[in-house]
Amino acid sequence: MRLATLGADVGLVQRSDAAETAAEVRKRGRGTCVVQADLGDADGCERAVAGVVDELGRLDVAVCNAGAMVRAPALELELEDWRRVIDVNLTGAFVVSRLAARQFVAQGGGGRVVHIASMMSFHAGINTAAYAASKGGIAQLTKAQANEWAPLGIRVNAVAPGWVETELTAPLRDDERRFAEISARIPVGRWATPEDIAGAVAFLCLPESDYVNGVVMPVDGGWLAR
Repeated sequence: MRLATLGADVGLVQRSDAAETAAEVRKRGRGTCVVQADLGDADGCERAVAGVVDELGRLDVAVCNAGAMVRAPALELELEDWRRVIDVNLTGAFVVSRLAARQFVAQGGGGRVVHIASMMSFHAGINTAAYAASKGGIAQLTKAQANEWAPLGIRVNAVAPGWVETELTAPLRDDERRFAEISARIPVGRWATPEDIAGAVAFLCLPESDYVNGVVMPVDGGWLAR
């Protein structure tokens, strides 16, 4: 929604239907399309990028925002669950961003890639081995791509959200003790909203960030500074 408000046509990728989101984009006067794909599958990634380009005509920004989480002790984590989290969070982000970069080059100009990292790009939690490994990988992938693609006019950065009020964190917010522990460490005194994260992503897509490259930007209310 933030990118559409700023004047972008937006290609949406989701495993299920995204008609409601597409309607909100159109209300803002922008074009949109929906490609149904599983970004934990390389073929799905290719279909997603190609589908958006076919529908919208070009690609200038890729926000790699697909995510999966499985909470389990590392001693008990099923290999299938490990692979699923890595496939979605890390391999999918690599495949999508590389396809996007190839499209940027084919168009004859630069582009922007914004990965979604995490606080677990900096420190690991408990019962989150696969997720922490994937998000640590995203931080390094961001830097590696930024080094290689800057001469092509492509800027690659990542946003590392802190604790955000989303469906993914609902179990933590329902746990009164854990919610209180986390909240007490956030200097600004509240959890983030999705809009807080959208602002940081938008900045990395705008000309104002032309000289920002290879950054993993915490948007955490001061969590890491505590």
